[in-house]
Amino acid sequence: MKKGNKYGLHRVIEPKGVLPQPANKLDNNMDEIYDNEILIDVRTLNVDSASFTQIEKQAGGDKAKIAQIMLDIVAKQGKHRNPVTGSGGMLLGVVEKIGEALEGKIDLKVGDKIATLVSLSLTPLRIDKIKDIRPDIDQVDIDGKAILFESGIYARIPDDIPETLALSALDVAGAPAQTAKLVKPGDTVLIIGAGGKSGMLCSYEARKRAGVTGKVIGLCHSERSTKRMQDLGFCDHVFSADATQPVAVLEKIQELTKGQLCDITINNVNIPDTEMTSILCTKDSGMVYFFSMATSFTKAALGAEGVGSDVTMIVGNGYTKGHAEITLQLLRESEKLRKIFTELYAS
Repeated sequence: MKKGNKYGLHRVIEPKGVLPQPANKLDNNMDEIYDNEILIDVRTLNVDSASFTQIEKQAGGDKAKIAQIMLDIVAKQGKHRNPVTGSGGMLLGVVEKIGEALEGKIDLKVGDKIATLVSLSLTPLRIDKIKDIRPDIDQVDIDGKAILFESGIYARIPDDIPETLALSALDVAGAPAQTAKLVKPGDTVLIIGAGGKSGMLCSYEARKRAGVTGKVIGLCHSERSTKRMQDLGFCDHVFSADATQPVAVLEKIQELTKGQLCDITINNVNIPDTEMTSILCTKDSGMVYFFSMATSFTKAALGAEGVGSDVTMIVGNGYTKGHAEITLQLLRESEKLRKIFTELYAS
């Protein structure tokens, strides 16, 4: 076997010298793998929410057009990095082959079912056939192959959680795990996009961490998701609003916090132009965690400067230590979460 680079530089076609994520094209030839790669027989792609929303809009909701757009992206780049949003997603598959340099050094064997916890925007991918598209949960079933680099992280699919349920949760595992690190007892926390996949997990985790002296506020887009969050009971207050309208949302937050605003705001939405809502609703000494891949960090940085806000802003890194275990445990410990996730993402 040919010797590979830990970070996958050997798969970069152009421009040479850059890492796989920013690269314009990767080598997705799966006939021969390098000595430090894992070959995966791919079953399902869980496309990043911002990416799938953009593709679906571009295709006018037509599944055949969605499929063609995805096939064109992979044909051009050797990976699935949305050229508009820059984001990818993750995948579910079965380990088909392990490079000789990794044999005995990792806790995987051929036949193991895994979810990759690195972005499709850096994963060499070949799609042979698109079998099914599930727009309501951003999942696409395919026949295909993918490569996981030596530096790549993954989670073995547990026996006690259905694979589609586990995949949906693991796709956003970074958000609730980061919430667990950020929220302290007594904090007032705003979850923007509380009714979505990552939003529900973050709301549950924020409730645990903020405790009885804290407050969790959920902002939802629709009346349906607002009702869902009210029924779940994770938030002290839930309301529906347009997160792209910062002043209107700010007025509501001022009302709910008696003018104190929020210690932490967690932005989970999949649409652009919600940066200023996050910033304005947060105290000067507070923190904004942008988990959304639709975030413009230029708008966030210059917007905060423009309104004289001294908030600390965190880029939504999809990885933090133990994030997969933390997220799957939430589904085990909360019957309400597991029920709603099963209904929405695994039925």
